[in-house]
Amino acid sequence: MQFRARAGSSRRLRPRTSEDVRPLVLTSTRGADYVRAMDPLSWARDLAEQLLAEPLPRRWAHSQGVGRRAESLVDVLGDDAELLAAAAWVHDVGYAPGLGKTGMHHLDGARYLRDVAGADPRICSLVAHHTCACIEARNRGLQAELEAEFPPVGDLLDDALTYCDITTTPDGELTGAEDRLDEVLERYGEGTVVFDTVTEASPLILEAVGRISALIDARR
Repeated sequence: MQFRARAGSSRRLRPRTSEDVRPLVLTSTRGADYVRAMDPLSWARDLAEQLLAEPLPRRWAHSQGVGRRAESLVDVLGDDAELLAAAAWVHDVGYAPGLGKTGMHHLDGARYLRDVAGADPRICSLVAHHTCACIEARNRGLQAELEAEFPPVGDLLDDALTYCDITTTPDGELTGAEDRLDEVLERYGEGTVVFDTVTEASPLILEAVGRISALIDARR
């Protein structure tokens, strides 16, 4: 596969003032009660912004794109649409400074969401397993921990989050799945765990994208 850059512009969220951005759940003292008191989707957007926007602006741009992509799947997912969208916004929080413990952002993010943010267990599991994380977990010797702590939510939601992640560029723009896989392979390079994982997982990822694409087409 050849890497092909995609041009275009992504829609940005409304700029926020200091009054808009309130401190979020960074310690366990406010955890689950705070999450339950808020709209899950607003909570997920704000938490991802707090953790990623300043230290990792490109990761934040990607998260915005994935979140918006997930929000567009309401006709496909029905009652599960909000759950999927919330998971999409926070799927990469494991990259945030201070959260990386294992070297695997899926697991680090899911543990933070569970232990600190008090998130819905289904959101934690979606984050833990997104985009064939089980293969990376096996390659890192973390498969037993992943499976014991975060049971998969289900095929449709797992497919949908994979679809949103793999059709969004690092800059938050829409892209084709094969182009995105090319970009990841080129960025990490041969000999890395991510390169080996994506190489192995690519057929499964493309199948997941194909299943969601077929559902989208059927509803047009």
